[in-house]
Amino acid sequence: MGKVFERIDEHQREWISRRELFFVGTAPLAVDGRVNVSPKGPTGTFRVLDDHTVAYLDMVGSGAETVAHLRENGRIVVMFCAFDGPPRILRLHGRGEVVFADDPRFGELCARAGFDPPHEIEVARRAVIVVAVERIADSCGYGVPLMSYEGERPHAEKAVEKKLRVGGEQALVDYMVEKNTVSIDGLPAFDAGGRSG
Repeated sequence: MGKVFERIDEHQREWISRRELFFVGTAPLAVDGRVNVSPKGPTGTFRVLDDHTVAYLDMVGSGAETVAHLRENGRIVVMFCAFDGPPRILRLHGRGEVVFADDPRFGELCARAGFDPPHEIEVARRAVIVVAVERIADSCGYGVPLMSYEGERPHAEKAVEKKLRVGGEQALVDYMVEKNTVSIDGLPAFDAGGRSG
């Protein structure tokens, strides 16, 4: 039932735009390194830029595995699932690049993509992940359960607001220094200033 596609076509773009959640998978080169799968979203933070390029907005979080793995080797897969309607999984395999918030291209990419995050705390935007898509494939998705979407959780926004209220922007930088400078396997992610490495 699965099919490989030549490009991200209009039907796929429209289908992707209705997903509330997506997942990214990355891994280090080391055979004993830890593979990482991260939930991302909402889809307002994901955009198809052209037939073979996608990008998503990477926000401050408790880890930086994806960024560290991409800096090391660039391999990534983005996966979308249908949790309602007809069953389907769509995977975009490719090579990812991290465009850090202090990179001159960051603002241009954000403007081009027109990201629509659920909360607009610009200081929490730490990077844009750009993926050159090499393989586009779907599969049946029969194993994905039917679930209803209730809305976005407010926790991320509230956590950022609390840090800003208590310690200003420096509190976010300090948090990134503590949580985002290296992966769990010790690979570099963000530098000690909380931005590019």
